[in-house]
Amino acid sequence: MMQPGLWSGIKAEIAIWRVGILPGLAVIGLVTFTRLFGSLESLEWMALDSFLRWRSEEPIDARILLVEINQVDNYSLTSTTSDSGFVGLLEKLQVYQPKVIGLNIDRNLLINSQEDNLVKLFQKYRNLIATENIVPAQIHSHLDLPPEQITFADQILDNDGKSRRSLLAINTSNGYKLSLAMQLARIYLAQENINLKNSWLGKTKLPRFLPNSGGYIRADASGFQVLINFRSGNQRFRTLSGEDIKNGKFNPEWIRDRIVIIGITNTHNQGFIPTSAITSVKSASTQVNKLEIQAHAISQIISAVLDGRPLINTWNDGWEYTWIFAWGFLGIVIARFTKSPLINFLVVGITISSLLVISYLLLIWGWWVPVIPAILVLTINGMELIALYQYDQALRLGMKTRQDVIESTFETIHNGPLQSLAQVLKLIRCENTNTQELLPKIEKELEKLNHELRGIYEFLQQEYPSQDIKLYLGNNLVLSLQDPLHEVLYQVYSYTLEREFPCFKTIKVAIRSFEPIDEHSLSMEQKRGICRFLEEALCNVGKHATGVTKLQVTCSLIAGWYTLKIIDNGLGVNSSKKGRGTQQFINLARQLGGKFQRSPQIPQGTICELSWPVSKIWT
Repeated sequence: MMQPGLWSGIKAEIAIWRVGILPGLAVIGLVTFTRLFGSLESLEWMALDSFLRWRSEEPIDARILLVEINQVDNYSLTSTTSDSGFVGLLEKLQVYQPKVIGLNIDRNLLINSQEDNLVKLFQKYRNLIATENIVPAQIHSHLDLPPEQITFADQILDNDGKSRRSLLAINTSNGYKLSLAMQLARIYLAQENINLKNSWLGKTKLPRFLPNSGGYIRADASGFQVLINFRSGNQRFRTLSGEDIKNGKFNPEWIRDRIVIIGITNTHNQGFIPTSAITSVKSASTQVNKLEIQAHAISQIISAVLDGRPLINTWNDGWEYTWIFAWGFLGIVIARFTKSPLINFLVVGITISSLLVISYLLLIWGWWVPVIPAILVLTINGMELIALYQYDQALRLGMKTRQDVIESTFETIHNGPLQSLAQVLKLIRCENTNTQELLPKIEKELEKLNHELRGIYEFLQQEYPSQDIKLYLGNNLVLSLQDPLHEVLYQVYSYTLEREFPCFKTIKVAIRSFEPIDEHSLSMEQKRGICRFLEEALCNVGKHATGVTKLQVTCSLIAGWYTLKIIDNGLGVNSSKKGRGTQQFINLARQLGGKFQRSPQIPQGTICELSWPVSKIWT
């Protein structure tokens, strides 16, 4: 059976949680809707780019060689002499037996070249792959080539103008067409007997980009797209110029069995694409040439298949919003259990750092998770709700303080002036008393009542923190609750027995024993309650234990329980009605995690006792 004090604590905790739960859930909902409307998209892209940029440097992917032909080389491409023109460049590369050569070159340049010679070259070497435009509309190459030697190299840019996705395949009027990157990777992997089947390359599944993948909201996911896991570092791929090839300034092993990509670069940034995931060493720091973008798209595919390098995967929407909710709820928990703004700031800061580290590691392992929404809900709930909790706590503390003052005041009045008032009423109701004899007694009791009420007023004039550690007994007697409890109990016992209750006058034997009490787990309020219990129980003896001759008051430790027991042999009051005092004792026992009982003693008398355990006291 659950302890009453434990259940009260649980209910109090639930009441506190209600303060932060609804505003916290509202924050999570607001951030979720903000994300659903796409307002956080650019921030999530920035987080992805930053994580990719922060990675440690990777070695050069030697399986890919880039051949850049600049504007000066362009003139030689249109030469009528095949040996010095573009055809000659391709013939020279074929001598070193590359696995496949991709030409990421504008169709107009190919048309202006020696078309007949190029067509013959493509027919001679089936490892030559050319490109045509697909996006936004298909523009066919004028070269009469087989479909497997014609691909596309169109780039998809996000709304901020930067590249993060690669279009690997698309449906055209001529059927399903592979991109240059996908075709080059497929041909290269075929030498390892790894073939493309649907979205699988061997045992590796290419994670298809969907409209809401990662931080994207309702993006255009037409065709088969994947997120690009850019290769990190300053030197990602080997690069040669057209002049280097012409003059033989290269190691032949750089070409043999490699993927060679040929493209045009110029000095006007027309051949460059913006990206923040990697930095460029040849142009503006946020721009990388189109040739290298193709190399990254190829490298991530063959590296995933052959090296186990992760591709970028994303969770489905359900898991993403569960992730956001979890961090938002953690913010509510932090706000609930941090006691000061400084500690709250430190805890939230450490938690945000942990979130960033976890998200970064997940990306290293191939999973892009929502970072920005998680940071927002964690920060707002973690740092803003603490003010709400503290306000509620201050409000509750004020209400508790007020209630404590009311309870303490009533107990003081109940055990003092109300007892005197009861004596006055008893005298008035006594039919056998002569009026002349009655008036002096009533006057005496009223004088005492007046004195007691004034004493209570003066006591309440003190500051509450001072009252909290003191116990007012009457006749301006104030005890310090900071003293050992067994000493305070003895003083309460001594003072109460000196009060002018009729039944005290017949007591012949009074036994009292107060053992030292381990009170480290008792609050001042609980110590006051125990003292008030003793005072009230003794007052009841003085008022109602008619014919009492023996009084025994003990406080002892038995089997891990302290028991404060008051035993008398008077007639007492035989009533099942629970008065104010009895209800106070029941509430006190509940606070202490103990028990209270009042029972008759055989053959005559009353036993009133309060027990509480030495430890595990629920407050």
